[in-house]
Amino acid sequence: MKKSKRIAADIAEVAVFVALMVAASWISIPFPIVPLTFQTVVSVLAGLLLGWKKGAASMCVYCFAGLAGLPFFTGGGGIAYVLKPSFGYIIGFIAAAAVAGAIVGNKTCGIKRYLTAAIVAFLVDYAVGIPYCIIAAKLLGVADLTKLFLTGNLIYMPKDAVLCVLAALLAKTLVPVIRGGKARI
Repeated sequence: MKKSKRIAADIAEVAVFVALMVAASWISIPFPIVPLTFQTVVSVLAGLLLGWKKGAASMCVYCFAGLAGLPFFTGGGGIAYVLKPSFGYIIGFIAAAAVAGAIVGNKTCGIKRYLTAAIVAFLVDYAVGIPYCIIAAKLLGVADLTKLFLTGNLIYMPKDAVLCVLAALLAKTLVPVIRGGKARI
């Protein structure tokens, strides 16, 4: 494939995951404290399907477009979003996509590697998101950080873990079809 066509294809692939991430942030199920969204699984799937560079790039575009003021985040957008306790997860999406893509790599691999990549990426997102959430909440004067940790973070982990396992199964199924069809996602 010509270099210009490959670049255009890469941009399109990144754009698809930016759009999926925006949709995942807008689709929310009301829940106490923080609405349930599907952003973690989209970030992991981006890494599994696009690889670490394009997966992370798609999440960077999502993050910076939201910070620039586009209403991409669950609560809107704008630079002030960095003060929200949940912003750490948005940073974590970049790391999660990179880690998932790095673990899977560009070679054909088995389901164990996809599952490992998805779970490690999920844990990376929470490893970034939880400390940011607690520090931001403390700076904002939230008194009960234990309650915040339990109800604003820990309660969502089982849902995200299950969805990331499903993302691994989906990626394992899609990658051979995509690569076999000459498309290189």
